[in-house]
Order: sequence, then structure tokens, then C-alpha cells
Amino acid sequence: MIVAIDGPAASGKGTIARRLAAHLGVAHLDTGLLYRATARAMIELGHRLDDIEHAVSAARGLALTDFDEALLRGREMGEAASVVAAIPAVREALIETQRRFARRQEGAVLDGRDIGTVICPDATVKIFVTAAPETRAQRRALELAGRGERVDYASVLEDIRKRDERDSGRASAPLKKAADAVELDTTQMDVEAAFAAALALVRAAAAKPV
Repeated sequence: MIVAIDGPAASGKGTIARRLAAHLGVAHLDTGLLYRATARAMIELGHRLDDIEHAVSAARGLALTDFDEALLRGREMGEAASVVAAIPAVREALIETQRRFARRQEGAVLDGRDIGTVICPDATVKIFVTAAPETRAQRRALELAGRGERVDYASVLEDIRKRDERDSGRASAPLKKAADAVELDTTQMDVEAAFAAALALVRAAAAKPV
């Protein structure tokens, strides 16, 4: 079983994906970390984020076991990742890495922005997680504050809207709901309710005859 979960920043897709993977006993890949790790490598090497040649080289050099999430989860890395992810050649360089992960015999849960549309178009179940921008900004502000970062709600909301526009407007693999994906709006849901709703969708998909 392949579970594809897409959605904009701070919609709750990552939390839902991790919970589903743990419940189902399968591997989970937060594909956003691939782009964050690429961006961090670019910054550490002193390259501009829009330097295509070096960005592709950094993406191809990634190993899924090398991620230090503590260094990749901050606001700066989120913005940098959004810039790198808009480069078509970088996305192309990472496609097979993601598909190989998804083909694990035991199954997998992947979350990102183009899983159901590009990476795993034949996924068993596709969920598009969304929420109001204001709700997502509040969640992200709380998350960043919990890491000790100084945050301002208005600037976080502005960042959320900019990322939505960049992710949805890019030429290569833009953020969009797959035609056969089920939309899950988590605006009024807490973590438990969102997980329960997603699990119900997975169970329903698994029960369908092949």
C-alpha cells in the first residue's frame, strides 16, 4: 500500500503522515526534507539558492539517512527549500529517490506537494490535506516558538501565503490536488480528529476490491 499525502505548508500533512505510518507499521518519508536538505547544503557551500548546477548536484548527493531534522525544520530552511523546490531540474533529480522509497515491499507513506500527482500517481490512497491560511500560520508560529525561535504571527502568515503562491505557481510539479484525491480540511480539527479522519480514508481505500 502506498499512501500519498499532499498539501500546503502547516496544513498538518506531516503529522498525519507520521501517525499513519506508525499505525500501519510502514516507512514514512517527508519529501519536504529532501528540498530542505538540498537548500541547507547549498547554503553551507556558499552557493546561491537559484544556482541550478550546484542545486542539482546537492540534490543527487543526498542520502535519506543523513537528515538532521533539528537543523532542517526552522523557518529559514522552509523558505530556502521553497526556492530550491521551484527548480525543475532539482525536482527531476529527486523523483527516482522518492519513487524507490515508495516501492518498498511493505508499503510506505509519503507526504509532500506532488506525491499524488507526480511521484506516486498510482498510490493506493491519496489525501489532500488543507486548512485556512490563518490556522496554518497559527500552527507554524506555535511550532517555531516551541523550538525557541522568535516569531511574529503577521510575518508567519505572510510567509505562508508567499509559499502557497510559489508552490502553486511553479512550472514544475505545482502544488495541486490530484483528481482522485480526497480533500481533508483540518481547519477545525485537532491532531487526533485529523488522524482519525485520515485513517478512515486509508481503511476505506484498502477495503476496495482490486
